[in-house]
Amino acid sequence: QLQLVESGGGPVQAGGSLRLSCAASGHNYGRYLMAWFRQAPGTEREGVAVTDNIRATRNADSVKGRFTISRNNAKKTLYLQMDGLKPQDTAMYYCAASTRFTLSVNDVNCWGQGTQITGST
Repeated sequence: QLQLVESGGGPVQAGGSLRLSCAASGHNYGRYLMAWFRQAPGTEREGVAVTDNIRATRNADSVKGRFTISRNNAKKTLYLQMDGLKPQDTAMYYCAASTRFTLSVNDVNCWGQGTQITGST
């Protein structure tokens, strides 16, 4: 099983950009489907984007055209490039290893500890 550590969170103004990273340790990273989720206070955790091990990606409708998920298997690192940030993007962002190419929390078998994004107007 992988161990996942996110970084890159912080405050950001509306319209700004930020890139999150998720460093993985463990074996066979390249075989895992990897995803980003987020959770705002008082809401359920939701899927943001997922990528397989051949660079196919899927984004949630709320972030299409603004967020880009990518991975570097040699570095065992997952990324989330976030552009055009909005106040409603404020949340704790989690890196995850998933068993399926979906945005469902039910398919996740490994979570990182999260990194906070705080947007402002």
